[in-house]
Amino acid sequence: MSVWKHLALLGRANSKESIEYILEALWRTRKTGLDAADRQIFREMLQLPNDSDLDPLLVCLRILIRKCVYENSKKDEIQKLFPAEVQPELQRLLTLLLQKFQKEWREDIAKEDTANDRVILPQLRAMTWSRGNEGSEIGDPAAITNLKLRGDEKSSCKENDVQFHLRKGTLETMLKSMYSVRSQLSDDVQISNRS
Repeated sequence: MSVWKHLALLGRANSKESIEYILEALWRTRKTGLDAADRQIFREMLQLPNDSDLDPLLVCLRILIRKCVYENSKKDEIQKLFPAEVQPELQRLLTLLLQKFQKEWREDIAKEDTANDRVILPQLRAMTWSRGNEGSEIGDPAAITNLKLRGDEKSSCKENDVQFHLRKGTLETMLKSMYSVRSQLSDDVQISNRS
């Protein structure tokens, strides 16, 4: 028997609004999963005694939501997502509801994609070190680091010069950190080469 048979449980809902609520809650919790309170509400709406019937239904609905949103399915394409065993009136209702929310959900995805775009960090073009006393306390020697950074094409400033002073203790700490990172990176490379 197909997992899609569980969609018939939606017929137990006492209203179209209940099914809307379920779809909206599934979308809202797509990254975190449903909490116990939502599951209890769903069970009450669908008059289900436990999660054993609820879970397969939720899987079906999440598949439909994903296909509708990520594949940007049109009305007739949404109807084709349902296997023949799903009752025609349930297909029509779910198609209407999925269409109703599709634009909003696609906008949510677009916003998330925009928010997840990574900031492009400047690239290091050159780095020089020199020794000096300026800016350090009690004439302690300091390392003066000059970095020449290249920004991305969109940035208004294509190149930046950055200069900073490091006292002996800070310089030693930084060098230890650099060696530690280098060691970890080389270990990671060796592990990935073995796999």
